[in-house]
Amino acid sequence: MYDILNLYQEPYDPKRPVVGCDEKPKQLLKEKRKSIPMKPGSPERYDYEYIRNGTANIFMAVEFKAGKRTTKVTYRRTRRDFAKFIKHLVDKRYPDAEILRLVVDNLNTHNQTSFYETYDAEEVERILSKVEFHYTPKHASWLNVAEIEINVMDTECTGRRIADKTTLTQQVRAWTKRRDQQKKKINWRFTKQDADRKLSKHYV
Repeated sequence: MYDILNLYQEPYDPKRPVVGCDEKPKQLLKEKRKSIPMKPGSPERYDYEYIRNGTANIFMAVEFKAGKRTTKVTYRRTRRDFAKFIKHLVDKRYPDAEILRLVVDNLNTHNQTSFYETYDAEEVERILSKVEFHYTPKHASWLNVAEIEINVMDTECTGRRIADKTTLTQQVRAWTKRRDQQKKKINWRFTKQDADRKLSKHYV
């Protein structure tokens, strides 16, 4: 916990960005009956019945001090999917960073094995030389700022019925672009002092 909180309290450094990374499963649901569009004074109305249309996954990476996030919609969240997403961060989103400090939870895909199952050894070494993993404690994934950004995404975009992966991708991409243009940041206020005051009785 202290490791994560120390990272969050550091001054912003674009050469060594701190990025929270997480995933969000999304059930794809089609309308069984056509909804009634919204009009002045009346919200959109839709039937309670729906058709299940599979599932998708949304990767989220948020550099909360810079107001910058990266999202990617995939069908699954396998080791290969995770490795490809991190490679995209390293090569496309942060090519000039000296080291990318990633905050992740303890999901079994969030480790070096995912990269070795996806790329050859030389490529793995190249990618991982630019990445430093920082793990939240078990049962404390709330320490990952990516969870906050995912909750915002759900409230503003994905917390409704979306019928297919193509539409989900379009909606998430548009939401991400708007958030980035507005440079929306997260004001993290929970410090080590707060942790000691509220949680010290649970320390071993």
